[in-house]
Amino acid sequence: MNIHEYQAKELLAKYGVAVPKGIPAMSVDEAVKAAKDLQAGGTSLFVVKAQIHAGGRGAGHFTDNPSGKGGVRLCKTPDEVRAAAEAMLGKVLVTKQTGPEGKEVQRLYVTDGVDIEKEYYASVLLDRATSRVTFMVSTEGGMDIEEVAEKTPEKIIKVSVDPAAGFSGFHARRLAFALGLSGAQVKSATKFFGALYKAFLQLDASIVEINPMILVGDEVMALDAKMNFDSNALYRQPDVFAMRDESEEDENEKLAADNELSYVSLDGNIGCMVNGAGLAMATMDIIKLEGGEPANFLDVGGGATKERVTTAFKIILSDPNVKGILVNIFGGIMKCDVIAEGVVAAAKEVKLSVPLVVRLEGTNVDKGKEIMASSGLPIISADDLGDAAKKVVQATKQAQAA
Repeated sequence: MNIHEYQAKELLAKYGVAVPKGIPAMSVDEAVKAAKDLQAGGTSLFVVKAQIHAGGRGAGHFTDNPSGKGGVRLCKTPDEVRAAAEAMLGKVLVTKQTGPEGKEVQRLYVTDGVDIEKEYYASVLLDRATSRVTFMVSTEGGMDIEEVAEKTPEKIIKVSVDPAAGFSGFHARRLAFALGLSGAQVKSATKFFGALYKAFLQLDASIVEINPMILVGDEVMALDAKMNFDSNALYRQPDVFAMRDESEEDENEKLAADNELSYVSLDGNIGCMVNGAGLAMATMDIIKLEGGEPANFLDVGGGATKERVTTAFKIILSDPNVKGILVNIFGGIMKCDVIAEGVVAAAKEVKLSVPLVVRLEGTNVDKGKEIMASSGLPIISADDLGDAAKKVVQATKQAQAA
């Protein structure tokens, strides 16, 4: 689960991470009031930041003014804050992470404009290669870490933390010295990195990214913050779960989550419905091997009901890019006849108009095949996964050419 920048900073501040003063705003009037409140506290320069679940906001553009300013703007007065808020709220912001469709800006964050001496990159994540919580830092702050990794990988420093020993001053000093910090800056950085580590663990985060981390005098601060959380641990993080913004989520992904389905939308045209994450990944791979492009990842799980399968099928068909569907089920706990009933029910309800290839194996497979054969639907049966992939790619191409 993702949260907004202002929410991430609120959480991090509770753990002792230094952040600039800031106030969220849901309307133009709230943004102006936030600026005046900050001004009363001594702020003379304001930053108005669009709040969407995507990076690259400052370099993005609004669809109503493609050549205009992006989603991060400097303002000197509350009147300028008003103008910036009016230009952003309710408008669609396009960044390199949103895709061309962009995201509507429904929230703003008005912050104190700080005097930045240097920008850095810092993040905490789980390195699956070492099975350890790992810090990544770089002197190249404010840039895409992927670009830094590609062009100057030597500028990314990693420090792993032994889970038995935990984080210590040794780790913090290694990170600080790698960034060229010295004196009082190292002391500030030690507190900063320690707080990041504590927040990462106690909040069940999957990543905490600070880009940029900045130096203001001798103090290290988080100018921006991104946090992502382990969805499986949200049951023990009620305060984090309360920060969920459903308006930022893909409608199909939200519907899938509400029905205990694992769904991720992709850019292809062949819809996939599979039971088991590993089998789903293999299905997507073999579709690509045969020259096709999967339109989604969808795992119905091992204990799916007929109703859940019907919902999964509807989610796949709601994507206008889907021109063919492959159902690949290996029935263990999941019975093939339950899948067949769900597929038939959904196909009839939505009036199936694209090729459907089904491969079933396992528990009650003969009963499942019988249900589909007697459904009256033009279902293409496949013997194995390779056969299924070939048939769905071929049928999809023929459907598009027709």
